[in-house]
Amino acid sequence: MTTLEAASGGLTTGWEADLPPEDTELRRFVLAWSEYLAGPVDAMGGRVVRTDDAVTTDLGRPVSYWTSAILMRPPDPARWDVVLDGVERTLFSDGTGRVHLWSAWPTPDLTARGWELEGHPPLLLRPPGGPLPPDGTDLTVREVADEEELETWERVAVHGYPMPELMPWRPGALFTDSVRSSGLRLWTGYADGEAVAAAGSYVAHGLHVLAIGVVLPHARGRGYWRTLLRTRLAAYPDLPSASLFSDMSRPGAQRHGFWPLSRFTLWTRQRC
Repeated sequence: MTTLEAASGGLTTGWEADLPPEDTELRRFVLAWSEYLAGPVDAMGGRVVRTDDAVTTDLGRPVSYWTSAILMRPPDPARWDVVLDGVERTLFSDGTGRVHLWSAWPTPDLTARGWELEGHPPLLLRPPGGPLPPDGTDLTVREVADEEELETWERVAVHGYPMPELMPWRPGALFTDSVRSSGLRLWTGYADGEAVAAAGSYVAHGLHVLAIGVVLPHARGRGYWRTLLRTRLAAYPDLPSASLFSDMSRPGAQRHGFWPLSRFTLWTRQRC
């Protein structure tokens, strides 16, 4: 792009606020991921702060990744401190637990500001259609429909992920029942009557976000993660699906039609 194009009203960064979500798949995912974080927090009465630079979500207590800030556009190199000052004012004014900072772009070293680098999770996308992962397991998957089922889902998610800040687990440590009105759909997997797997989905901006997918340690290696993936893809057959995966789960996702697009940068910092 030339300077003349920018001066005449053309794109200057490719992340202007008035660009549609589908301008690029990365932009669609950044917007959808921010809504996946914000929707449950808003439904449970937490704080959601939206600026041009970041969306920040906070329940004031440990709630794993739902206490977060996600950058909404690549900051000008000269504005990194300004952007981070705004995020930190929101997240560190009060509250407890670990907070997270997500960036679709490389960041400066933030350790001098007290942040710790958690890693660079890969972003994977699956176009709509295509064959579903095979089932062939003894896992029975049921969608969460009431508060009691939510507590079962939550217990499996906390221990299966795991989420150390929420241990020892107690009902409501992660979610209250109002989260079921947020648009977050939750499924629990049962084997021989025991709840051993948990998964979630969230749809925003025409994208199906795979929210979480865990299996308790003693039940792994039986294809249950694949069954959870099949269940969620079948729920949204006409939408593209995407998420940030671990490098451990990435190969399984790619075997079932997901394409690697990019890597995010994830920082964490502990509140008092």
